[in-house]
Amino acid sequence: MFQATRTNKAKTTLIVVGVFLFFAAIIYAISFFFLDLGIFAAIIAIVISFIVSFAAFWNSDKIVLSLHKARPATPEQDAKLNNILEGLCLAAGLPKPRLYVIQDPALNAFATGRSPKKGVICVTTGLLERLDYYQLEGVVAHELAHIRNYDTLLQTVAGIVIGSAIIAADIAARTMLWGGRGRSRSSSNSGKGGLIIVAVGLLFMILAPLAGQLLKMALSRNREFLADATAVEFTRNPEGLAGALEVLGGSTLSMRNANNATEGMYIVTPCAELRGSKKGSKKKNLFSTHPPIPARVEALRNLR
Repeated sequence: MFQATRTNKAKTTLIVVGVFLFFAAIIYAISFFFLDLGIFAAIIAIVISFIVSFAAFWNSDKIVLSLHKARPATPEQDAKLNNILEGLCLAAGLPKPRLYVIQDPALNAFATGRSPKKGVICVTTGLLERLDYYQLEGVVAHELAHIRNYDTLLQTVAGIVIGSAIIAADIAARTMLWGGRGRSRSSSNSGKGGLIIVAVGLLFMILAPLAGQLLKMALSRNREFLADATAVEFTRNPEGLAGALEVLGGSTLSMRNANNATEGMYIVTPCAELRGSKKGSKKKNLFSTHPPIPARVEALRNLR
């Protein structure tokens, strides 16, 4: 698992480029087909893509925390959680992230923030109530690993940008279906080349939700095994995280305020039906943003 670090970074770079180009292509298709902007559509696409990406980068933690209505953890209410995180930060040589708690009976956690200095770890009240000390330590270490590896920035920005692209594509497709004429006049004057461009643009908008889901899956699945291994590097106790994953995988509760754009940020998928906690659940695993829990547990218990 540790030997995959270099390959993981290379894949991440490709995915980030793919996310940016995906959003730019959606905006270009909308500008070209509906607004009849010709060559200026490409300029608009690049500008809007940069603006959305920068906004997501700068405000990633605020956006995600507001979605979940999280409260700051306090030393009085959450002493065990604070003590665990302080010990892990000493072991990892990292600044202590801000701690938040979500009032939710579901068992889950996530990390966010654009850098280790701006890191945030958030856990649910259900997680605090159900896990023992070492299991909770494993989960917090996993989230701290995401912060150290800059996964939090990648997952949040990618989720927001992909979500924005899918929304824009959906609006454009609905407008077309309900009477939007778009570039009908210009397309008829530009011959077969114009018609091909329009057809490609429309196809891209229709397939945008599927492409967005595939990108999110690639980004999230690519990082979970490495974060699990890094967590064990911090705790020296693979059984803690392995046991926690088994408990989380067996839970039938879904997150109340889970958002499709940030699904890949959680330690396990927030939708209980897609967790793939049992062997043979291939259909569930196919559409999940996370690797199957049994595969993660097996990898942890076979670490050498």
